[in-house]
Amino acid sequence: MLYRESGQFKTSYVADSQIFPIRQDRIFFALLMAVAFVVIPFAGSEYWLNAILTPFLILSLAALGLNILTGYAGQLSLGTAAFMAVGAYAAYNFQLRIEGIPVLLTFILAGLSAALVGVAFGLPSLRIKGFYLAVATLAAQFFVVWALTKFPWLSNNSSSGVITAQRLDLFGVAIDSPVKKYLFVLGIVTVLALLAKNLVRSATGRAWMAVRDMDVAAEVIGIPLMRTKLLAFAVSSFYCGVAGALYAFCYLGSVEPDGFSLDLSFRILFMIIIGGVGSILGSFLGAAFILLLPIFLDNVLPGLAGLLHLPFTNATVSHIQLMVFGGLIIFFLIVEPHGLARLWQIAKEKLRLWPFPH
Repeated sequence: MLYRESGQFKTSYVADSQIFPIRQDRIFFALLMAVAFVVIPFAGSEYWLNAILTPFLILSLAALGLNILTGYAGQLSLGTAAFMAVGAYAAYNFQLRIEGIPVLLTFILAGLSAALVGVAFGLPSLRIKGFYLAVATLAAQFFVVWALTKFPWLSNNSSSGVITAQRLDLFGVAIDSPVKKYLFVLGIVTVLALLAKNLVRSATGRAWMAVRDMDVAAEVIGIPLMRTKLLAFAVSSFYCGVAGALYAFCYLGSVEPDGFSLDLSFRILFMIIIGGVGSILGSFLGAAFILLLPIFLDNVLPGLAGLLHLPFTNATVSHIQLMVFGGLIIFFLIVEPHGLARLWQIAKEKLRLWPFPH
């Protein structure tokens, strides 16, 4: 009753192919955008904007990039953090060496720089796949960190490779407060997420999914494997590069090569596994789960230990947090291997029949 599309007639192909073909989805998305753009900037505290919402959006964008490559094109990658590092250092150098360059152009060029590196490390996908491809992309992780450390020019002759992001100005307005940084990141993530949603529904997205499901059959029906796979690496790396630039300029402010470690690549991989592989929404749900659950456990476990009068030190609480976090991930993957996005889809299917039995 609440989520039925009865009475909503489509009279054209354009209407039938909308991103949100059901009126309820359009209303929900409009309300979500109104809350994100209007309510949160005024109601959110500086801590929530700086430490939770901004990194959540940035990591969601990186997870979205990896989901395009792994979820839709079926190409495993463990070099996500490396492509983020390329984007961060590229944006820093464009701002440093090209005077007066617009900030949006800086982030586009940073994404394109990461896309070029992604294509270079995606070349092995033409011959290998699966875990062998994951190991090949792992080389990007170590090579990029090594290059950023060994070539001082990339970090403006910093001996340790640490860079400090420049101040951003968008159309003459300085992006120097938590609210402005949050809105800037939110605007970029919203545009890129909608572009990704359209892209995966296009002929390119269908080609990616055909290669993912069976590359031999895809090649037989005329899909060029080389172009399709390299395009997936390019688009995925572009998204990760933009996320890396936002990570440096709007979240940390100062980054080093070791900050884009293999641990970050695994965190982003866990985000798409938990959120849902091959789902745009799953990238955001997985990022929220991975980012918010440790914060929740940090606040709940010490209080629970005090309530039960358990002699837990801070180190013990930290170890229990890791155990609970890992256990919940394993439990969740067993119960629902298709991720949080699948649970959301099941809930919508049940709403379509409610309150009638099904």
